[in-house]
Amino acid sequence: MEAPPISLPSTVELKIDLTDEQFWQLCQNNRDLRFERTASGELIIMSPTGGETGNRNIELAYQLQAWSRQNKLGKAFDSSTGFKLPNGADRSPDASWIAIERWESLSREQRRKFLPLCPDFVVELCSPSDSLNKTREKMQEYIENGARLGWLIDAEARRVEIYRPGRDVEILENPSTLSGEDVLPGFLLDLTTIM
Repeated sequence: MEAPPISLPSTVELKIDLTDEQFWQLCQNNRDLRFERTASGELIIMSPTGGETGNRNIELAYQLQAWSRQNKLGKAFDSSTGFKLPNGADRSPDASWIAIERWESLSREQRRKFLPLCPDFVVELCSPSDSLNKTREKMQEYIENGARLGWLIDAEARRVEIYRPGRDVEILENPSTLSGEDVLPGFLLDLTTIM
């Protein structure tokens, strides 16, 4: 007799002791699920997004990739990319970017698995199933682990929080564009199709 499927809430946090290789294998064996792992080892299982969030995410990734491809200063990544942060957490931002020097310093094997670094730039889009406080904590974690610029986009509230090392979080109400500043020189995100 086949065991019935387990029904869990849309976002679940479980404490499971897994090695990095076991976590990698868990993700590979369950490609229909999206996992993250906190620095303390809590496993976070996230549901797929709804249509609106998915569309916003692809628009964001498209704009970032177009800019990155044009200037070749680094590599852009979508929400399915895992990063092993210096604090031990495994995270998958909705969109991210790393400078080309950092990408080229990785071995072929490192590039094939979760990248062992924190992106230079990260974006998280708040979806209806996200906890704003937990997402803010994640943004702070990125900054503490080496991100140089981070955007938390809350499309429903039409608000963006900008995270930078050593500075207070800047909050923008109803912006139409966002500047990549000196981290992504010349990148201007058009928010009219995202918010």
